[in-house]
Formats: sequence, structure tokens, C-alpha cells
Amino acid sequence: MLTSPVSGLLTSFQEHYDDLLQFLTRRMSDRQRAADVAQETYLKLVKIEQQAIPVLHARSFIFRVAGNLAIDALRREQRIAANHQTSEAAGELPCPAPPPEAALLASERLQMLDQALLELSSNARQALLLNRVEGLTQAQIAQRLGVSESMVAKYIGQALRHCRDWLKHNHD
Repeated sequence: MLTSPVSGLLTSFQEHYDDLLQFLTRRMSDRQRAADVAQETYLKLVKIEQQAIPVLHARSFIFRVAGNLAIDALRREQRIAANHQTSEAAGELPCPAPPPEAALLASERLQMLDQALLELSSNARQALLLNRVEGLTQAQIAQRLGVSESMVAKYIGQALRHCRDWLKHNHD
């Protein structure tokens, strides 16, 4: 019965297995995870042997393959841990609704801002609302109002200053 000789890479893997496992254990901080990566390394080496890819320095090649697989494994574990933390945190989120007193204050403040906005010119009020509420750019607002972009910037600045000042004077 003829048996094919074990390839150079796989022989080298067997010869250096203890060193490789020690190397991976340092990288992975866990001997069991290191053994898993060593197993992955062996399977990868079998595929490389099947493709008959010539390798000059078997030991350093094996350690490089194992090191890359260890990095992949650590990244995979970090992604899983991050996803797990995100899903755990999602279950612990507090109710997004503000406390009743904060909601009342916010409502009063909105009413005050409504009054302040009514005192603005139509273009300044529209520019501010289109920018802050609808999220339009200054160029889009300029086109809609039929004015220059610099005029839109002036309108928004004027509206913000007016609202700030109005809140200061009527809140104190």
C-alpha cells in the first residue's frame, strides 16, 4: 500500500506545534482559543499544500498564517462583543420621554419662541424654519425665497439673535 509523504508545511507544523501554540496563547490570552486558531492554521496549510504553492521558510510562513488568523479571530470576537453590548444596552434604555416638568418647560419655551418668530420678517422666519426644521441648505433656501445665499445667512443670523434676545428678556 502506497502512502503519500506528509508535505513539508504540515511536517513543519507538527514539529513546531508547541512553539506555535505558545505564540498563539500569548496573542489570544487563552490557551483554548489559541488551540482553535492552531486548528484553523492547520486547515489553511492543508489548502495551501493542495494548491502546491512553494514556501521557502515553512516555520515563519506558518507563524505568519497563524498570526493573521489570530488577528481575524480577535476582531471577530470584538465585533461580537460590541454587538452584544449594543443589544444589551438597547434593553436597558430609559424611557426617552422627558419628565413631566421638563416637558411643561419645553412647551412654555416653544410658545415663547412662537411669539418671537411672529415678530420676525417673513423671510427671516422662513429662512430659519426651512434651515432648522426642514434641514434645507442655505443654497436651497436662497432658491426658494429668491434671494442670495449671503442674504439667507443674514436672515438666519438675525432670526437666531432675535430669538435669543427675546428669550433673555422675557424669561428673566
